[in-house]
Amino acid sequence: MSDDSTTSTRRETLKYGGAAAATLGLAGCSDFAGQGRTSGTPTARSYEACIEPVGCQTFQTVPETYMVNNGEWADMAFALGQRDGFLTATNMIPGFLFEPFGLDVGTRSETESLSAGDWDKELFYELDPDIILMDPNYMHETGWDESWDESDTGEISENVAPFFGNNILRRREFHDYTLYSLYEALDRLADLFQERERYEALASVHDGLQSELQSRLPPAEERPDIALLNSASAPGEGTFYPTDTEAEGVEMKPYRDLQIGSAFPDEMVVEGTIDYEQLLDVDPEIIVIHWGIATTGDSDSFSRAAFREQYVEPMEQDSVGSQLTAVQEGNVYPGAFGSQGPLVNLLQTEMVAQQFFPEEFGAFDPESFPEVPAAQRLFDRQRVTDIVNGDI
Repeated sequence: MSDDSTTSTRRETLKYGGAAAATLGLAGCSDFAGQGRTSGTPTARSYEACIEPVGCQTFQTVPETYMVNNGEWADMAFALGQRDGFLTATNMIPGFLFEPFGLDVGTRSETESLSAGDWDKELFYELDPDIILMDPNYMHETGWDESWDESDTGEISENVAPFFGNNILRRREFHDYTLYSLYEALDRLADLFQERERYEALASVHDGLQSELQSRLPPAEERPDIALLNSASAPGEGTFYPTDTEAEGVEMKPYRDLQIGSAFPDEMVVEGTIDYEQLLDVDPEIIVIHWGIATTGDSDSFSRAAFREQYVEPMEQDSVGSQLTAVQEGNVYPGAFGSQGPLVNLLQTEMVAQQFFPEEFGAFDPESFPEVPAAQRLFDRQRVTDIVNGDI
């Protein structure tokens, strides 16, 4: 049998009932509870995986290759032992954040061939994935690509591969259905890839880290409120995007888990951008640049020099910005990368704990990150690496 015919046969079994489910679920699945199945009659060899908004889909073979939009879905797949099946992403987690787990993940130029503002339909056909780990509604509801509409999403789900994903990064206007937590989404992806043991093992490591943190953290009232600014902020232009540390979605998980409050009043977050004068009105003791750990300059790892040049120095040089308490006291920090699956979340939860509670967990050193002295590690990297490699 030729390679083409083998691929075709595998694709037909993978899409058994899947394309119909994805197409039907584009606007959200109102009767999703396991009872509203949109797939064909399961056989003895088949299995089912369910997620909103696409509903339940039936597969006869486990998908081998996949495309993702945001890196949290790649991270989840990597954690479940599926690194080899990764094809491309729109927004990928920097590769250096996977190094502690023995995973070789290239630079963004090597991993991101799907443009955020111009989804090339032909690329889906060219790469021919077995599954597309994206919320299908994201494709046509966000407006990132104005030329892409619901019919394009339907075409790809019908002719290339079914969608399987949920917009777990943050709640958007179109997302009026379940927004899964990280481990709820990982649970469903484990069903898709038939990796129940890996999921249970990873969940155990996560639970252990959370227990360790909660047993050592100061009382909630003694935990800091921070001014979390999105990395799209431009201090050189006096424009800032305040964000809420307690907002729904994967991107704020480390802050929610550690009960790190927001220094911004709710109305300021809702308004969008603020200027130096408004930031000084809040005058936070700590400023954190959300996604800031991805400031890499010309390197493949975090660059303190590039971070200072882009975010800190313009504040120091501004007549109003230089009055900020956080600036005067040197408390402007690179924040966690918002897109994170179980692997990067473990690393970044430890990072955030060390940033804000150094007396308890040891001081965070951005220059050496993701390397952390053994005595300061809050979870067993080798254990996680073993799980990823199937040594459970």
